[in-house]
Amino acid sequence: MARYIFITGGVVSSLGKGLASAALGALLQARGFTVRLRKLDPYLNVDPGTMSPFEHGEVFVTDDGAETDLDLGHYERFTGVAARRTDSVSSGRIYSNVLEKERRGDYLGKTIQVIPHVTNEIKDFLAIGADEVDFMLCEIGGTVGDIEGLPFFEAIRQFSHESPRGQCIFMHLTLLPYLAASGELKTKPTQHSVKELQSIGIAPDVLVCRSEQPIPEKERQKIALFCNVRPEAVIPAYDLKSIYEAPLAYHAAGLDQAVLDAFGITPAPRPNLGVWEDVVDRLANPEGEVRIAIVGKYVQLEDAYKSIKEALVHGGIANRVRVQVEWIDASVFDAEDPGPALEAYHAILVPGGFGERGTEGKIRAATYAREKKIPYFGICLGMQMACIEAARSLAGIPDAGSEEFDHEAGKRRFTPVVYHLKEWVQGNHKVERKLGDDKGGTMRLGAYSATLKDGSRVAQIYGTTRIEERHRHRYEVDTKFRKDLEAKGLTFSGMSPDGKLPEIVEHEDHPWFIGVQFHPELKSKPFDPHPLFADFVRAAVEVSRLV
Repeated sequence: MARYIFITGGVVSSLGKGLASAALGALLQARGFTVRLRKLDPYLNVDPGTMSPFEHGEVFVTDDGAETDLDLGHYERFTGVAARRTDSVSSGRIYSNVLEKERRGDYLGKTIQVIPHVTNEIKDFLAIGADEVDFMLCEIGGTVGDIEGLPFFEAIRQFSHESPRGQCIFMHLTLLPYLAASGELKTKPTQHSVKELQSIGIAPDVLVCRSEQPIPEKERQKIALFCNVRPEAVIPAYDLKSIYEAPLAYHAAGLDQAVLDAFGITPAPRPNLGVWEDVVDRLANPEGEVRIAIVGKYVQLEDAYKSIKEALVHGGIANRVRVQVEWIDASVFDAEDPGPALEAYHAILVPGGFGERGTEGKIRAATYAREKKIPYFGICLGMQMACIEAARSLAGIPDAGSEEFDHEAGKRRFTPVVYHLKEWVQGNHKVERKLGDDKGGTMRLGAYSATLKDGSRVAQIYGTTRIEERHRHRYEVDTKFRKDLEAKGLTFSGMSPDGKLPEIVEHEDHPWFIGVQFHPELKSKPFDPHPLFADFVRAAVEVSRLV
């Protein structure tokens, strides 16, 4: 059975629990252990799929089609372990399951209560796959004391109490604020946070203390004394230049050793950190720099495109260059020439999004990239805008557009080059959708295969003609326009295995112009960059050398 590490947070949110969890998972892997990471979110949404990116950042999609918290992206990027639907759960999902069981009569007429019914549902979730790995790392969203998180804290307390002794430990992440006026790090918020945990029956075994200043040894001793934690289990966590320094930094601070000591695993296997040393070396010693513009809709919140930004960093690692990402609001180009703003960049990336706002600006960005021979990477909506741009500019369809925008406007304004996907094949069965269906979980989600055209640029980049990538969309490019677009040089170089759904397009007469319907950024890792991002950055490097 797996050993469980429960990661909680206190004092303030956004301290980096997800990053600490992912880095710890990578360190345990480096010592030869197998790991799986999970996220328990207290919000009442069933999943983040219907939440605005401005509310919750990026929605990370798993191979099996779950829409999850962006922290699962960190987990995958640091450990390489593909997340599953069972690795993410919210209060909304838990309560939904409980109420469904109540309606079916599964509780045999009992009064339904948070304890034991909700907490039992959470514990059942925690136990899934417990025999598959050595360590299960479970991060609890929010901070201790949040009213919505109480059922989760009670559930992990019960789970630990019911498990064999030494099977579970608790790691608590807190903040040590620095008061410049007095020149002091203050430990009291951490003490109060731990006291709050202890009041609900949880005693942390390891404390990870975020701080902008070095933590003096006397302060570590003080924290250990007042929080009832061994001094060597008080782990400093300082700001880093790159998140990929975290495994090495946490190892140097003793995090993985403190965790193994808490489990009584001695002697601990020696870690092999060569992969992370190479990643950090490539980041710290680049041999050049490229500037890439992301022309998107949600650029005010970088977390909305978290995986894309990280995948570009991975592409830089592959080419040993620093990637300078600049965020540009696509709506700025809706009524103006993008040339003056984009001419300083070596490549342009247009990401996904929902709704009409900013789409004309994305189309203008695609026109600029095509005409100026600047590398262009269109992802999901970015591919659709590239197809609409080609239809308008090259194929003689001046009113080309998307059914998505006509639906929002309530009338037909465009020739729908992009249409609402009403049915598709998933595995061995047909999926059907209607415009009036619920929004949550009704898109084409998860991993699907694609067949690439022999001799195409993408086939050369992948090194194969059969790929599998993750999707999240409900609109598709209509293949009835394929002949006209290909006659003008926009090749449909990747299709679904049945040949009905376009997956990739590319301009044959362009140095690097590729649009993909899927989300390749979701599978990129610093030690295994996605081939499309690696080659996109390579193309940007070539442009930078010509400037």
